[in-house]
Amino acid sequence: MSRKKRILVVDDELSIRKVLSALLAREGHEVDTAEDGAMAIHRLDQDPFDLVISDLRMPKVDGMELLSWCRTNHPGLPVILITAHGTVDSAVVAMKAGAFNYICKPFDQDELRAIVGTALRTEEASRRRLQDDPAGRFEIIGRTPPMRAVYELIGRVAPSPSTVLVTGESGTGKELVARALHTQSDRAAGPFIQVNCGAIPENLFESELFGHEKGAFTGAVLSRQGRVELADGGTLFLDEVGELPRDLQVKLLRVLQDRSFERVGGARKITVDVRLVAATNRDLERDVREGRFREDLFYRLNVIRFRLPPLRDRAEDIPLLAQHFLQRCNQRLRRDVRAIGPEAMAVLCAWRWPGNIRELENVMERAVLLCPGDTITPGDLGDGLGVEASPTPTTSALEGEPNLKDVVRQNTMRLERARIQRALEGEGGNVTHAAKRLGISRKGLQLKMKEYGLREER
Repeated sequence: MSRKKRILVVDDELSIRKVLSALLAREGHEVDTAEDGAMAIHRLDQDPFDLVISDLRMPKVDGMELLSWCRTNHPGLPVILITAHGTVDSAVVAMKAGAFNYICKPFDQDELRAIVGTALRTEEASRRRLQDDPAGRFEIIGRTPPMRAVYELIGRVAPSPSTVLVTGESGTGKELVARALHTQSDRAAGPFIQVNCGAIPENLFESELFGHEKGAFTGAVLSRQGRVELADGGTLFLDEVGELPRDLQVKLLRVLQDRSFERVGGARKITVDVRLVAATNRDLERDVREGRFREDLFYRLNVIRFRLPPLRDRAEDIPLLAQHFLQRCNQRLRRDVRAIGPEAMAVLCAWRWPGNIRELENVMERAVLLCPGDTITPGDLGDGLGVEASPTPTTSALEGEPNLKDVVRQNTMRLERARIQRALEGEGGNVTHAAKRLGISRKGLQLKMKEYGLREER
């Protein structure tokens, strides 16, 4: 590996901490320890680590809570859980929650070495992939920590046959995740069949999903395959699955349980090999509590859960997405708009985007189409983003709104801070290497880190 790796060992037993520290130090790693999850979170907030090895059962903050915190705050950080109370159920729960691996006490040293080595190699490979790709992965745009977590989960889940539930607000890219799961799986050569459950009339739902036999109802002059049957050997993507009528929820549950169904008007049992990916912008847990969605179907769908962040929670990705849509709209609309001006970019970054990525794409299409020159200005963005549709938009200080120059400065600082963070993460906290990557001096980077409250690695 390219550098010495830093490992955090978390266990409430001093003897375990000592044994693991000695074992990992002999392998050439730099090891730090914490006696519980709360102390581990404090250490992870202070310094960068490449791997966490944690006991499952500890006082204050246990291993599962620590794992959950890591998935949110350090999504690329692998976590290995160790426990003396290992069962198949707890192992499955830990792996579903995002643990890299799971091992029981008393552990075999060779097995632990192998698991640690694999985790560190995987972490380094993931880090390099993110560094090499300027936009993202799997044809999804974004490099912020929430999106890195999505990419990592796609890479781990795609090869499996497990059912996946993708949740998130409308316009956050749920279909892109479903397609990535398909193209990265061994079913990539098979069909990808998409069904928008919110766009099919209720009286046609059953026929659309399961097909029908000739004469099954008025107008059924021929037998017809349904979407489930067409997806055999591939992936079935049920978009807006929360809109599925309750009577069809029972039949979908049977497909998940038995991989079989009958066409409308038919008696022949049809068996299929289908990987199901479902998506929704609804709160299915609330729908279950209120009786609108079957609890047993929800648990069948919720095997692996992707939660896509809204665009407002990953604002540092807005410039990447805006440039991507600029290029795509230029090609589709046969335009030659070459740039997004800094004032226009500041407006884009300051907007809350209630319609998420889909809204940004529509705004960029409008801007490219109406831009009179080769650079997009705030006036080209229209009046929907809090700016006037004029070439020289201004904001009234008397109304309490920020000056446009202040908006530009604030967003430039926010983007600069995010870029410095990415460089430091990419170099494992090494300030000298991060400064080289950024093209500035070490002293200059240290001043920026102080300005933005980024603590240098000790």
